[in-house]
Amino acid sequence: MLAILRIIAMFVSFLIINAILFVVCLLRPMHRNNVHICGKFYSSMSRILGLKIVVKGMENVPDEPCVFIANHQNSYDLMTICKAVAPGTVSVGKKSLVLIPVFGWLYWLSGNVLIDRKNASRAADTLSSTIAKIKKRGISVWFFPEGTRSYGRGLLPFKTGAFRIANAVDMPIVRVCASNLIDKIKLNRWDNGTLIIHVSEPMKMDDSKGIKEWSVLFREKMLEDFEQVNSEVAQLPKAR
Repeated sequence: MLAILRIIAMFVSFLIINAILFVVCLLRPMHRNNVHICGKFYSSMSRILGLKIVVKGMENVPDEPCVFIANHQNSYDLMTICKAVAPGTVSVGKKSLVLIPVFGWLYWLSGNVLIDRKNASRAADTLSSTIAKIKKRGISVWFFPEGTRSYGRGLLPFKTGAFRIANAVDMPIVRVCASNLIDKIKLNRWDNGTLIIHVSEPMKMDDSKGIKEWSVLFREKMLEDFEQVNSEVAQLPKAR
């Protein structure tokens, strides 16, 4: 019964939240803080799931634009790790998202950067265009460098796009790591415990390594972050 009530509550909340955000984004399309506001609204749905979210380290976010890299676990990320999206931050997504009714339109109106991922032959042009947009708007960019949800397969290898952009724009990189979310949420369980999200101190790339080497290094650091936040969660009282 609890699971059914939760599903209904989530569905209704999702419709109401999207309606509110659609109006906000229509009134101020492409505003630099739209994505931050969307993250706050979507993450409020975690309460319906009986999940408490604790974000640590937001004081580490620099005043200058930066590249955020975050672990991508499953579809619940929309209601969890998005709580850590800082003001002045957008994400980079596929152009095809615009074709999704309401959500896709909202994704575009909120100011996220859309790119054509299907055309591999135009990868260099796409990268240059993305960099130009970031420079012009003076915004931070959020990436899931795994490129897809891990679904319990651990932290997948990182793609290099985020690091190429950080290097080209000379932006520091900030890691955002959420504790384990796989099998964390049981819809029939009243209390699903706590999810901890840690925001690291910014770290700049230099010429000491190649882009691929930097991506491997940042993945190793993210693995350490993941172990740390999971250890912190393990020390908390168990959900019942």
